[in-house]
Amino acid sequence: MAGIAILIDLCKKNQSFCSPQSFHSSGFFSASAASASAAATVAAGTPFASRFLFGYPKVSHCDAAAELPEDYIGNEQKLSEDIFKNDAPKYTPKEYNIELKPLFSAFELRPFALTTLRSFLMFYLPLLEPATKREEDDDDDFLQDTPEERHLDLVVPFKKSVKQIIRETTVVTTRRVLETLAVIYVSQRMAWKLLKDVPKSAVRKSQRRMPTTVYFFRVSRTTFRGHLLGVVASWLVQTGIEIYRSLSRITKTEEIDDVNITEQAKLLGKKISVITISCGASLIFASIGAGIGGTVFRPSVGQWIGCAAGDLAGPIIVSFYLEKTLHLNL
Repeated sequence: MAGIAILIDLCKKNQSFCSPQSFHSSGFFSASAASASAAATVAAGTPFASRFLFGYPKVSHCDAAAELPEDYIGNEQKLSEDIFKNDAPKYTPKEYNIELKPLFSAFELRPFALTTLRSFLMFYLPLLEPATKREEDDDDDFLQDTPEERHLDLVVPFKKSVKQIIRETTVVTTRRVLETLAVIYVSQRMAWKLLKDVPKSAVRKSQRRMPTTVYFFRVSRTTFRGHLLGVVASWLVQTGIEIYRSLSRITKTEEIDDVNITEQAKLLGKKISVITISCGASLIFASIGAGIGGTVFRPSVGQWIGCAAGDLAGPIIVSFYLEKTLHLNL
């Protein structure tokens, strides 16, 4: 109570004690007023009988906060705004530009023409081998009076070429569907990595002057991500074809005689396992080949050549290894 009485007495004697000038711009009391009230409170709390022994308590005064200018906070805020404006380009967030290709891009003129040419060459070039062999063996067969005439069947390769064209266009269209689903249901960063242009990414990585091992690892990792949706689309199409063949085989054999569904299911499971192993080998070897090609040759062309070579060689190497070591006929 004595401390409160002293504070009231100070307020009566000094009218400026509670005036607006005694407050800072931030809304706090000045240091001098706070120290004075603290001294009064401590003095009031000290008994009168003990003052001749211990004297009056000493309270240190600090007016450093009172000397701050009124526009101190405004200057600090302005300074922080200037720093943010000047350094904003250095800390801009990374933008992920995702460019989706058209859903039916496989039926455009150039891709469809290349697919058609490749499919026809795949099934018509082997027909030239018997003709060349027959020409080389003419000297051995000159004693034969009536040589056998071999008729070339051009219809079967044509049907196989058309089926191959349908298969490749279906794989590309399935990949476009998977890319659209990835953009919708996957995070923007992950979708950008899955849809990234891998040869251009290899060129950008080569300009950063990385060590060879780090560059090889990053190009292989980027190729793995960029090639993943294509391999998944191929797996889905091949698996769907095998399921359709097995179901059609079961329905046809049921009309003739009893069919063992268990054996057909085992055969289907074996074929799906072979497709899975081939697709996995294609993905892994394509990534490794892209890293080697991008390191040894030019980044863009080397990455593309290595990816294509690994894609073709991967299933062949894995099937040869399994046949020779584990005696599995793939």
